Amino acid sequence: MEVKPTQPERVPTRTVLASIAGLWLCYLLLITLRSALVDRMYFVEMLGLRSLVTLAGIAVTAMAWSILRLFDHRRVGVRMAIAAVVMLPAALALAVINTQVFSGIDKRNFEQRRNPTQVEIRRDLAGNVLVDFPDPPQLTPQQLEQFQKQFAKQGMWKQLTDIAIGRYFLLLAWAALYFAMVNAEQARAAERREGEYKRAAKAAELRSLRYQVNPHFLFNTLNSLSALVMTGKAAAAEQMIQTLSSFYRRSLAEDQTGDSTLDAEVALQRAYLEIEAVRFPERLRTRFEIPPALEDVSIPGMILQPLVENSVRYGVAPTSRPVTISIAAREEYGRLVLEVCDDGPGADDGSKGFGIGLANVQSRLAARYGDEASLAAGPGEQGGWRSVIRLPLERHG
Repeated sequence: MEVKPTQPERVPTRTVLASIAGLWLCYLLLITLRSALVDRMYFVEMLGLRSLVTLAGIAVTAMAWSILRLFDHRRVGVRMAIAAVVMLPAALALAVINTQVFSGIDKRNFEQRRNPTQVEIRRDLAGNVLVDFPDPPQLTPQQLEQFQKQFAKQGMWKQLTDIAIGRYFLLLAWAALYFAMVNAEQARAAERREGEYKRAAKAAELRSLRYQVNPHFLFNTLNSLSALVMTGKAAAAEQMIQTLSSFYRRSLAEDQTGDSTLDAEVALQRAYLEIEAVRFPERLRTRFEIPPALEDVSIPGMILQPLVENSVRYGVAPTSRPVTISIAAREEYGRLVLEVCDDGPGADDGSKGFGIGLANVQSRLAARYGDEASLAAGPGEQGGWRSVIRLPLERHG
């Protein structure tokens, strides 16, 4: 398995834009609700202007994000410092936009009462400037013009400052949300990479274990072939070579680290036992008990090979009488049970259970299934040797 090079982790653009739109639409909803409950003056007109300011807020925040995303892989402290700097001009821009959009409403409020002597300036939650006038005496046109200029000069900076501060903290709050999304995406990417590396390591382990099977099998087969040649059994040797060639065509055509179907695995073992039958024509007998319903289940390729080899080596070779090697499969409580047994002499010292073959099978099962699979091997109830594999029942494909 090849692990792909890591790519920079990015929060999907759609997700970022949705968070920006959600922030400003929530702001619009809350301000509109407040206006409907508290101050209905120019409600419809104000709703349109607030919607325009909301669109401007979305656009400015999106532009600020295009800068913040350049620092996604910096430390959190660096990102927060950059956000504090970037969001300041963004907040000022929004304050200017807000002031310009609502300037007509402000002027209309001022001109409704043209004779103030004391003016109380206040601001609602939407950032709109509200002017409260008492009932003052009449002013001359010159006094009114002078007052308007003074009010415009003093009120503009106060209005911009108040709005900019509010927008600044609103933008910082969104920046914190964005950094949280970046951290979450990086954590998910790290988990994906970890999973890929674990799968790659497991595939390498399975590949190594699988490659141990073929040389071991080939070594035993070549020894058998050599024995046939040395004893002058040329016809039997030729038949073994042809069967061996067929066996390797089938086994090497499969994925050396992947799974196989039980049917294909049994077919390989039939071919192997045909090879050994050339060596032991009078002694080797076989029996297969494979239910058709289980032929398409998935098992590790050549997982039965070491078990069948053990039965030939320890069951057939040491004796002069006929020995039957059985390969059977069954479903048991939703799990697949594979059994390889023989009625040979067995092994009194127990060495049969701890060779390279059984160790390889145990390691492959552990690498592929963890604790979900097991191998048990030992003397059979009626003599001989019995090996049983239990593993999850999975359909191939």
